[in-house]
Parts: sequence; C-alpha cells; structure tokens
Amino acid sequence: MVWDGGALLGPDGEDWLVPVSELQHRQSRFRDALLESGIESAWISDPVDLYWLCGNRQAGAAWLPATDLTGAAPVQFVRSSLDRARHEAGADAAVHSVEAMPRMAALADDLRLRGASRAPALQRARLPAADADFLAGRLASMGTPSAGPEDCSRILWSLRETKSEWELARMRESGIVQRRMFEAVREHGDDRAGSGESFTELDLAAAAERVSRAHGFGGHIRLRRWPMDCDRAVVASGPSGAVPSFFDSAIGAAGPHPLAALGAGHRRIEPGEPVIVDIVHVHRGYVSDMTRMFSLGPPDTAWLERQADMIEIAHIVRDSLGRGDDCSAAWQSGVEAAAEMGHADHLMGMRPDQARFLGHGIGLELDETPVVATGFDRPLPIGGAMAIEPKVIHPDGAVGIEDSWVRTADSMQRLSGGSDGAAGTGDEDAFADWTEW
Repeated sequence: MVWDGGALLGPDGEDWLVPVSELQHRQSRFRDALLESGIESAWISDPVDLYWLCGNRQAGAAWLPATDLTGAAPVQFVRSSLDRARHEAGADAAVHSVEAMPRMAALADDLRLRGASRAPALQRARLPAADADFLAGRLASMGTPSAGPEDCSRILWSLRETKSEWELARMRESGIVQRRMFEAVREHGDDRAGSGESFTELDLAAAAERVSRAHGFGGHIRLRRWPMDCDRAVVASGPSGAVPSFFDSAIGAAGPHPLAALGAGHRRIEPGEPVIVDIVHVHRGYVSDMTRMFSLGPPDTAWLERQADMIEIAHIVRDSLGRGDDCSAAWQSGVEAAAEMGHADHLMGMRPDQARFLGHGIGLELDETPVVATGFDRPLPIGGAMAIEPKVIHPDGAVGIEDSWVRTADSMQRLSGGSDGAAGTGDEDAFADWTEW
C-alpha cells in the first residue's frame, strides 16, 4: 500500500471503520437467512448493502454463501480500490476475503470453484435491468430457475430493519449533531433579527449545513426508492410550505431551482409566518431526521393550535408502535385522530398531493421499511428505528413535528436532537417545539 491509511481516520484520529465483530454478526445473520429461504448464495452489489456487510463501498460486489454450503466462505470482489477495501474490511482481521474482480466471462467458473452449484441470488430490486440481465447471462451456465436468478433484496432489507447497539450508538451521535444544527438555525435567526437584517430560507439551510459538514457529513443522503433524491435541510416559510414537489413527503417547498425542486428556496422570512425546518444529518452513514418550527416574532394562534394537534398525533403514533401494534394500525390511529381534529384534508399535504404515511424507517437510508402506512401489517421490530412526522399543510404555510425513535423492549426511545450524552427518552424536550426569533 503506497498511500497512507491514516488518512481514513475520523476527527482527532478516531477510528471510524465498522468493527470486524459487527461485520461478522451481520454476515452470519444474512447467511442464516439465505439458508432459511432456500437460497444457496447471494451476489451483493448495491453500495449501501456492501457497506453494511463488508464495511466499505468500493467498486465491485460480494458473494456470500448460505451457512450450509460446506467449505464456502464470503468474498468481496473489487475493481477499485482493492487496497482500500482490504483496509476498511479489517485488513488481516477481516471476516471475508477481499480479492480482485475476476473477468465476468469466468465468473461462473470462479463461483463453482468456491462451492456454488447454482447461480447466486441477485439484488433485482436494486440493480438496473441492463445490469441484472447481463449478470444473469454470465451466470446462466450454472443453472437458474426459469425466471432467472432469485432475488435477495428484501431479505437484506428485513435484516437491516433491526439495528444493533453499535448502529444505534451512531444514530444517537447523529442526533447530537442534529441538535447543534437546530441551534445554529436558531442563532442565525436571532442574529439577523437582532440586527434588523432580512434573511432567506437558504440562509438558514446554510447555517445548518456548516455544522453538519464540520462534524463529518459526507454529502450523501441515501434513498432506496428510485429515482428519489433529497435535500437534507428543507426550510419552508409561509406559503413555501404549501408548494408541492416530486418528493414523497408532506413538505416539498420551493427549492432553489427546478432541478433541485425540494427544500429551501430564495424566499425571505416574513414576521409571524410559520417556518418549518426539516433537517437530516447522516453520521458515519446513519440517518437522524427531525423537524421543528420557528417564526420571526409570535405566530398566529391558529398555527400554534395546529402544531399542538400534530404533537398529539405524534404521541398517538409513537405509543401505538411502542405497544407493538402493526404499523398500519398506528397509521389508522393517527389518521382518525387527525380527522377528529379537522385536519383530514390537510394532513401530510393538501389534496390531491397528500403523502400517505406518518412515519418511515431509517438507518443507512432515509426511506427504509417498515412505514407507518396502509399495507404494513406488522409491528416495528424491537431495535427498529422510525422517524415519526405528522404535518399539516395549508395554502399559507405548514406546521409539524418530527423525531427519530427506536423501539426497545418496553418503550420508544428518542434518537434525534440529543444533548451531550445520550438522546432523550419519552417526553423529554429534545429541542423547543416552536422557537421565536
């Protein structure tokens, strides 16, 4: 290795690699799940899943056999960079081998030599069709079902729903940074308001961005659903909060231009109007998602009343999930409460642009499963992380609340908006529900 591996350390020399013990546990769970599903082996090429299994996202793929495939061992095939992949996988302590990618024409023969008797399952729910067809063609000689190689995408997604203690620690750290981002938004508004200067939505987003970048945000918010992308600081003031967008969420906002048609725009903050700030931070790959309200001076009482209703709905959804109710039942409880409060036509958007969920799984991606929505007839698993975000939209603005939570054996524990130490639990205040500049 001619480059310095020390350049890959975190701040102040902190080791930010995924522990080898963590990778070993994940690979073991996945290989057991393959066995239970009757799948002999899997070919993993999605960058996020590669990181989860192998500790890096270098170009290539990983082959993992089911636990009953005698003598077969996991291997990560790398095009570039091989040396960096070995380093990030744990070097000599790695639980899988890291090797150069074979010629694709020889891939089937290579896998046979490693113990495979049939083509591995592919991530068909993630791969572009052209790539999936190409791989299927290269593996056809190994024998596959008539429909082609099996799909292992949802096996991995299901496993990733339950977070380890190591992962939850990263999400709590993300929440601590996130609180500092909200503090920066508050301080920026205070400074500008105190000096009599006007400021825009983008000014507030930039204040949050500086904090996030300084604490190691890598510039990417991963989304599973194609072709979604996301601005991680959605700031919408007054009527900007009612602007619909391509994004499957309650709040779209104007964005800076049509190709970036989501998030903070150029509008200047006006006195008394609601300013909704929805911030995502990603720490070492792990998401924390949170929304709070601001205003330049006191808002109209109607906005405060609507915000109080959203806080109550968030409690209803959180308590339902904490009891172990199905996510679809939590959705129904929240929707019924909103209707009783008079918000049916404005919950999570205005008709016909209403989003049909009240919470979403989070982890390495912002839009993981399960979802608080119709069709998710299963509970949030113990160890599952969920962003709960009821919001109400009107032509002149939007209000809402959002925090990230993990379900424990006996409660829901907050991950977002942490202070120095651990993130809050229960009803502790993670950050003021409404801040006036």
